Amino acid sequence: MKYLVMVQGSQADYEAMGGKASGGSPAWNEQDMQAMFAFMEEINNDLAESGELVDANGLAEPAKTLFVRAGTDGRPVVSDGPYAETQEVLAGYWVLDCASPERVTEIAARIALCPQPAGAPAHPVVIRPIGSGGDL
Repeated sequence: MKYLVMVQGSQADYEAMGGKASGGSPAWNEQDMQAMFAFMEEINNDLAESGELVDANGLAEPAKTLFVRAGTDGRPVVSDGPYAETQEVLAGYWVLDCASPERVTEIAARIALCPQPAGAPAHPVVIRPIGSGGDL
């Protein structure tokens, strides 16, 4: 069964990772960033080795988001994001092919242990089955 495993973040989190404390997110330093990258690389390598990794990516900060809607004339209407009311957004994801809901939950729990500076917000790791027949 395939699953989408998502990590969340906010614009404040991205700014903190760039060294600027804001919105309850302490500034990250180079050592914090390297610890996170090493942690994620280890997870990705383990998942690739087990054959469970289909795809994984981190996403650019929310300030680089574009929203596209169909205009009344059928032409696209493009606006910058994020909207002010948007707090948490998708920060990165894995598409995994796991044998059971228990296994994908085990992986998500490991992802939730990603190192970060003390006081940084702890966002949940979200699991969604891909397709209509998925169960958790």
